[in-house]
Amino acid sequence: ASVSRACCSYSTLKTWLPILSWLPRYKLKWLQMDLLAGLTVGLTTVPQALAYAEVAGLPVQYGLYSAFMGGFIYALLGTSKDVTLGPTAIMSLLCFSVVGGQPHRAVLLSLLCGLIQAVMALLRLGFLLDFISFPVIKGFTCAAAVTIGFGQVKNILGLQGIPHEFFLEVYYTFYKIPEARIGDVVLGLLCLALLVMLLYMKTNLGSDDTPGSTYSRLARKLVWTVATMRNALVVVAASFVAFSWDAYGHHVFTITGKTSQGLPPFRPPPTSDTTANGSIVSFGEIVEGFGGGLTVVLVLTSCFSSASQNDYRIDANQELLAIGVTNIMGSFVSAYPVTGSFGRTAVNSQTGVCTPAGGIVTSVIVLLSLAFLMPAFYYIPKASLAAVIICAVAPMVDYHVVAKIWRIQLDLLPFTVTFLMSFWQVQYGIVGGVAVSGALLLYNMARPQIKVSDHGVLVMELGSGLSFPATEYLSSIIHTQALQVSPPRSVVLDCHHVSIIDYSVISELSDLLRQFKLREVRLVFSRLQPSVLEVLLAADLQGLRYTDSVEAALQMESGLIHKLSETKSEFTE
Repeated sequence: ASVSRACCSYSTLKTWLPILSWLPRYKLKWLQMDLLAGLTVGLTTVPQALAYAEVAGLPVQYGLYSAFMGGFIYALLGTSKDVTLGPTAIMSLLCFSVVGGQPHRAVLLSLLCGLIQAVMALLRLGFLLDFISFPVIKGFTCAAAVTIGFGQVKNILGLQGIPHEFFLEVYYTFYKIPEARIGDVVLGLLCLALLVMLLYMKTNLGSDDTPGSTYSRLARKLVWTVATMRNALVVVAASFVAFSWDAYGHHVFTITGKTSQGLPPFRPPPTSDTTANGSIVSFGEIVEGFGGGLTVVLVLTSCFSSASQNDYRIDANQELLAIGVTNIMGSFVSAYPVTGSFGRTAVNSQTGVCTPAGGIVTSVIVLLSLAFLMPAFYYIPKASLAAVIICAVAPMVDYHVVAKIWRIQLDLLPFTVTFLMSFWQVQYGIVGGVAVSGALLLYNMARPQIKVSDHGVLVMELGSGLSFPATEYLSSIIHTQALQVSPPRSVVLDCHHVSIIDYSVISELSDLLRQFKLREVRLVFSRLQPSVLEVLLAADLQGLRYTDSVEAALQMESGLIHKLSETKSEFTE
């Protein structure tokens, strides 16, 4: 018995600490692939983290502060070998919309999100994310991509004093075009062209199985490596150009400027803040200021956990726990909220990572950058970071998926509402889309599809479940087509799709049975689920009649002995 309990305890421990599943069987040949993948993703993460901090309105070092904790935590708690946690473009935009570029509040936001996510994971509440529909997420990501992408145009042009509200940003960007700095424009466009060219080369490479000489295969691998590390290479090249011009006294580029050097101190996140005039803002006031934005950030940081990765499913609650613990621990090193990055996860997978240990290598790369490379980041041109961001968010506007949603009218409404409202305030887009999706869901519950066919006796087949919002609608259909016609007609109610029934439905059915009896016709229930039949019998409905099949019900009412013939049916919606 003690052995059995020990095995059960170890199995439970492996569920909460997935590292115990793969670490004991770790192979030396996996180490080479994990090192390569971790290095590749690390060289992608560093320039992106710097760029995303700009989107969040924070000093660039905060992007790196947010980029290293995820690799260590996910190696312990993650269920996928490919996923990488860190700052993302959308999360950075949301963070800015909630905290307005205030570092202390961004760190506190990370702590609150992490605590709520961890509690949700422990209580197995990951299913709540299923209520965020795909059209809502896609509408938000498309709008966010446009917002983020256009927001970087000012950095490509070297413009200053542009407001952050989207519509004002569009207006003043065009208004101030005559003030554009030639150096930033040329450098920004060159960086964009290089990034697009390298991405095009990577997507059009043949596979390693493509026939060819050893030289051609090596060339393909070289091009793939260069294209994969394109962000780092372009930023380094742009920084060298800016440093060269600056050394000769020509300040033609807008550069990042001075950044804090070294690793962030490990300390609890601040629970209060001080305004510019010296007044103290309490914890409660800060949280109140977050408002509904906290919920939206929480939803977006959690949505990645329910995605499937590379043709295998991952444990949504365990992923939610990993993201939550990452945000909690990240808040102790001055990180803002992070989530899984689809782009870097794809790079990780394509590089051939074997275990989550690749994330540890990525985190080490980020830590080394913080420790030794921060002075070099002084010369990074903002135009080059803007080019990195634009190329990162452009694929988020998935035209193929949008075209499919456009053809499905029911999904078009929440998509459109989310897309348009996100330009007003990004958090309003999610809230509006969820509200519209919820309204459509409730409408479908209240107006179930009812197929009506005439076999001498009316047969009404419920196309979905029956719950209290639908009782009035069902009663109206039955009264209109059976009880209010002359002469009244009997009805067979086909209930094989009904699996749950509540008191409101039972009360309405009792009234309908009474109405049928007064008119000397019958209401017969057919193909009832055992659980529903048990409830109906327990309710002791007067005049309840039920059969195992529609044919038996028709024979009972009309004396029909032949099988159901095909008839023209009408759909009542």
